[in-house]
Amino acid sequence: MSSTELNRCFRLRRRPVGRVTEADLEYVEEPVPTIGPGQALVRTLYLSVDPTNRIWMSEMRSYIAPVAIDAVMRGIGIGQVVASERDDFAVGAIVTGLTGYQAYAVIDDATDEMPYSVLPEPLPAPLSMFLGALGHTGITAYLGLEDIGRPQPGETVVVSAAAGAVGSIAGQIAKARGCRVVGLAGTDEKCAHVTGTLGFDACVNYKDADWREQLDAAVPDGVDVDFENVGGEIMDHVMNRLNLGARVVVCGMISQYEASSGDNAWGGQLSIGQLIMRRASMKGFVVLDHADRFPEAIGALAGLLAEGRLHTDETIVDGIEHARDCLNRLFDGTNQGKLLLRVADAELPVPTTEAAAATA
Repeated sequence: MSSTELNRCFRLRRRPVGRVTEADLEYVEEPVPTIGPGQALVRTLYLSVDPTNRIWMSEMRSYIAPVAIDAVMRGIGIGQVVASERDDFAVGAIVTGLTGYQAYAVIDDATDEMPYSVLPEPLPAPLSMFLGALGHTGITAYLGLEDIGRPQPGETVVVSAAAGAVGSIAGQIAKARGCRVVGLAGTDEKCAHVTGTLGFDACVNYKDADWREQLDAAVPDGVDVDFENVGGEIMDHVMNRLNLGARVVVCGMISQYEASSGDNAWGGQLSIGQLIMRRASMKGFVVLDHADRFPEAIGALAGLLAEGRLHTDETIVDGIEHARDCLNRLFDGTNQGKLLLRVADAELPVPTTEAAAATA
């Protein structure tokens, strides 16, 4: 690390309404933090861009406190330890945690909102996958289906935001379990990818005027599992097609994340009564609550990858200075699969298996 290098970062200056602007999230350059006893310095390599980032910027009631005004924007990343004053994070180790939207982060148990973890060595897959299919998004898809959706062979599973980071994995897991899987996406090109590459049985473009009729035709036997990422009118229509004993996995409500802050920001669903009529269940979950299950999930996902039953999509943008634009892309629907920022290259070699190097 050069003595003249700066910590490039984004600080939250105000709570955004709608798209995030420069006045909301400001790009700044600051001195690289220094570390003391019990700390380690991490150089961010990849930064995950997730819909939940938008929630953290607001005052919506959430599972974690809002990002404080003037604080570095919260975000999940992968980095390499470049200086250390602790035994459990050696220099050169590849780690993942809440690095934030910044080029350098400090590991400090006293202030970290989520513990950092060291990735396995050698890496069994390309580094970026540990923020996607083998990271928190893939784990979200796995645990949501495993614990709440519980899809059985022959059942019909509907996945909204089917071309997205979580939806694309959830649908493929359901297919691997012998289900009929129907997705919803926002363009004809995405729908073609969802059926042609990801292997879904059908996909509906929710921007078509007759999307409701198309969805009804795609689920002639009703819906047994709804893996919900969007909310709003899409979720309402799917709930009106639920079968007896159906399960609704509430993973995300991206249609409502850009609303103004406050208790009413989430709006409301019109078809909740169908839970009664169809004796269905609905449960929300947050993947951070299940850290003890991560090895199980990663093992299952890695197995599907090794068998060629799991396709992964990544949209990687170079340069942390593009973080604000990338966050807005999530709500424009212009990315496919997992959206990542490549912040820097590793300073020290990163051991990988031959299989991981071949797919990098």
